[in-house]
This record gives sequence, structure tokens and C-alpha cells, in this order.
Amino acid sequence: MERLKLIKNQLSSGDIGNRIWVTKSMDAHNFEQVGDLKGKTLFITGASRGIGLAIALRAAKDGANIAIVAKTVTQQKTLEGTIYTAAEQIKKIGGNALPIQCDIRNEESVKKAVELTVQTFGGIDILVNNASAINLSSTEELDIKRYDLMQNINARGTFVCSKLCLPYLKKSKNPHILTLSPDVKEITNSKWFKNHVGYSIAKFGMSLCTMGMAEEFKMKEYNVAVNSLWPKTTIATAATDNLLGGDVLLKISRKPEIMADAAYIILTSNSKKTTGNFFYDDEVLLSNGIEDLSVYNYDKNIPMNQLAQDLFI
Repeated sequence: MERLKLIKNQLSSGDIGNRIWVTKSMDAHNFEQVGDLKGKTLFITGASRGIGLAIALRAAKDGANIAIVAKTVTQQKTLEGTIYTAAEQIKKIGGNALPIQCDIRNEESVKKAVELTVQTFGGIDILVNNASAINLSSTEELDIKRYDLMQNINARGTFVCSKLCLPYLKKSKNPHILTLSPDVKEITNSKWFKNHVGYSIAKFGMSLCTMGMAEEFKMKEYNVAVNSLWPKTTIATAATDNLLGGDVLLKISRKPEIMADAAYIILTSNSKKTTGNFFYDDEVLLSNGIEDLSVYNYDKNIPMNQLAQDLFI
């Protein structure tokens, strides 16, 4: 009873400047677990840092095979991590790593990455569409080059990776596609578009892939689960630090591990029964009996009601 109360009443409100932390009531999702990720092969885009790397490291604890699909091969001044440093971390904790330099805007580049993954590990069991570009400029301020970048990485990249991984996912015993994108129901809320139309179009394009592919694959009996996962709060990543709010925002964010642990629960669940959902990270954990979410706070001294909620919540 206490757990149900917690799930239904996560709500606590407080002001941090213009940010107000408000969660929504939810129904607990019943995840039917079907084993761990030992020996499973994950194709993760944008896995050289941030949330993508956190998901890879969580899978690596089980002894999973990780294709690190990203562009960065040399250390950047403002962005920590490359496909090679990620591979070192994955191997260190027991996973198998395949660093692949890949531009998901380029179909041939993705084809080669998929082929190399299959040649190395024998197949693909899980696709995580994590790679994403963000620019919160208004219509007048956003140049078309950056607009195209977001559309090509976010919506188009998700579609291309899903399409090219599909033949191998169909052969897996418990295949999943997990896309990091918001609940498609929020697409009708104009407040998510009025300040940054370009980014919102690109991000909801990823969600539309989830909605459409989940139904398409069920209809064709492919048994490939397709879900989206989105954070309730801002996540302490390089993008948050460099593009959104710096140290101030980091302090009132959660660590990437909350997304990794939520993703793990989804990806180890029965693909026949867990598909077509738009999950939030904390709700997945609460549904699975994990009640103390304070461990994920970037700053342990910040109470939950002072965390910064993410976009599209």
C-alpha cells in the first residue's frame, strides 16, 4: 500500500527560479523479467559519453557485448570521452566493447556499423537510439544548418538505425528498440514548441518512430519491442553543463545512472509484453520496487522538490 501511495503521489512542488518540479500520477507497469543481458549484443548510438555510456556500462556489468556507435574519436575540449575511452570503461567492468566511428546521418556509415557489429558479435539483440542533437533557439535565431543537423540526427537517425538493425533484431529471442524521447502525447501541447520549434520537431520525430514502429511490428508479428524512455528531471551530462545551465543546473539534476537503471529494467523485460510505451525513468524504477531515488541526485543535499524538471514533462 505504501509503495502504491508513493507511485501515485510523487508530487511535491517548489520553485527554483522559473523551474517548478511537478510529477504526474502513474499506474505501475508490470515488467515481466526474462533474464539478464549476459551475452546480449547492444547497438547504442551516442555511447561515448553521458546517458548512452551509462546504459552501456550497466549492460556491461552483466557481460553484454556493446557496439559503441558514435563520432568522437579524439578528446574534445568541452566534451569528455571518446569511443575508445568508453570501450576501456566497458571492458574494465566485464563487458565486451566494439568502438565504431559512425555518423548516423549517413546511411552507408550506419550500414557498415551494423555489419561490423554482426560480424563481431553474431547479431544484434538491442538497439538504443540515444544519439541526439539539441539547440533551443527560436525560429528567427535558428540557422537552417543547425535545424537540418537536429532533424538528421534525431528523427532520421532513429529511423535509419531502427530500419537497418531490424533484420537482426527479428532473429533475437527478446529483441528491444529503446529510444530516448518524450511521451508522444505531449506533441499536442503548444508550450513545447513556442520557444524552440526546430528542436521539438526533431525530438518528437523520435517519439513518432516509437509509436508507429511498435504498432507496425506487432501487426507483422516481429516480436520486436519498441519503447521510449525520458527523464523526469534534467540529467547531469556534458550537454546540460555546456548548453543548458552549467553548474547551477547540474546541482539540481540527477545522474545518468537513473536512466541506465530504468533502461536495464525495460531491456530485460519480455519483449512480447512491453512494447509501445512511453516511460519515465523514475516511474520505471518505482514500478520495480525501487523507492529511494535520492541516490541518483547529482547533489545529495538537494531535496526532490527542488530538482529541475526536464523538457516535455
